[in-house]
Amino acid sequence: MSTQPPAGTDRSFNRSMLIKLFVVALMMFGFGFALVPMYRAICQITGVNNLVQRDVSAREAKNTQVDMSRTISIEFDANARGLLGFKPEQRSLDVHPGEVTTVMYDVSNEQSRTIRAQAIPSYAPKQATGYFRKIECFCFTQQTLNANETKRVPVVFVVDPKLPKDVKTITLSYTFFELNTPAAASADDAVPKANPAANAATNAAATPARPA
Repeated sequence: MSTQPPAGTDRSFNRSMLIKLFVVALMMFGFGFALVPMYRAICQITGVNNLVQRDVSAREAKNTQVDMSRTISIEFDANARGLLGFKPEQRSLDVHPGEVTTVMYDVSNEQSRTIRAQAIPSYAPKQATGYFRKIECFCFTQQTLNANETKRVPVVFVVDPKLPKDVKTITLSYTFFELNTPAAASADDAVPKANPAANAATNAAATPARPA
């Protein structure tokens, strides 16, 4: 005689899995925002303005054998901090491991002044990080954007054929943020500045008249 688990057990298991998935999603979201202060702190300590390096050369990528038997779905996520416009020109595409692929992003400065900005990448699932190889990327250098300027910037990449078989989807996520934020300048502007003419008048009034 077969027995079936009670419905209450199934509901408890489903609720537990939902909570775990929510916690993982929340941790990934928090990690993306934590990348910005981490990047700034490391740059300040090391004196290096760029910590994102090329993963593989174009020659190495061209010599990689394409695995036509597998298809990997690549999803593109873009997050901007501050008054910046930032989005991929396509949200996803399918690639074969070993296939060199180019995707374009639109970045724009929505302010009336020139800025410098930097993009920091992250990947999901985490195990895919070592297999997503960037050949060219706007994240390799700081981006200078003039007032109200928009640019199209590329990412050229290849997925290593050694990617584990159970990974079917990779999410490439960028956090794009301004480097030369005007916080210090704003703080200085908020401090009242001395008026030389007013100070002179005050000093004259405070000085007692000398007897003739």
